[in-house]
Amino acid sequence: MLVVHVDVHVKPESVAAFKEATMENARQSVREPGIARFDVVQQQDDPTRFVLVEVYRTPEAPAQHKETAHYLRWRDAVAPMMADARTSVKYQNLFPEDSGW
Repeated sequence: MLVVHVDVHVKPESVAAFKEATMENARQSVREPGIARFDVVQQQDDPTRFVLVEVYRTPEAPAQHKETAHYLRWRDAVAPMMADARTSVKYQNLFPEDSGW
């Protein structure tokens, strides 16, 4: 499994719209065969900061995800909402060894 953490900092006035767009993207993303999990988390002490935790089944799945209509809609919708450019870090899942995903 490939785990990607996407850090997002949005403008304060865009928090509600970002959440709405991101939740719709997440709902569609979990339907993709290459995605095992797609979490959207919001920082408790700073509601303008989010982390998207994306868990992919194959190394090719992230590129396939970025070609979907729902991702492209999300990307374009949230671009003007960003306070900073989003960043991502890739991780390799070590445990659980057989997650059942």
